[in-house]
Amino acid sequence: MITPDALDPLPFFVYGTLRPGERNHDLFLRGRTDRAEPGRFSGAALYDGPGYPYAVEEPGGTVSGELVTASPRSYAGLLTELDRLEEYTPGNPHNLYERVPRPIERPNGTTIRAWVYLAAPTIAVRLRAGGRRIAGGDWLERG
Repeated sequence: MITPDALDPLPFFVYGTLRPGERNHDLFLRGRTDRAEPGRFSGAALYDGPGYPYAVEEPGGTVSGELVTASPRSYAGLLTELDRLEEYTPGNPHNLYERVPRPIERPNGTTIRAWVYLAAPTIAVRLRAGGRRIAGGDWLERG
């Protein structure tokens, strides 16, 4: 079945375990992408989760990551697999993440809409109240 998301193939902005060198990069992305470049998501902060990060929309913050363009032949399958990895099902109140389109800044200063997996609303509230924010917004520099 072709979903509306498969008809609007946006790139993905990845900021945690899907980044190059992290545990899920090769498992999900190797050989399935046409392009990857650094990206920045303004208006968000990064919080430490149990072995993976959560991006939460917050004014003044910035999250660093990779802007990944899936190859056309891989897009629909990759979208399904990433939704499963991120435990995202449209409309499910128990989601860990919500997949939403957001503007991502490229190295040349232009922006492009990309899918971003943000902390689901209930998780975002908990993180803002008592989560450990990753200074600088870069999972690879979390120390």
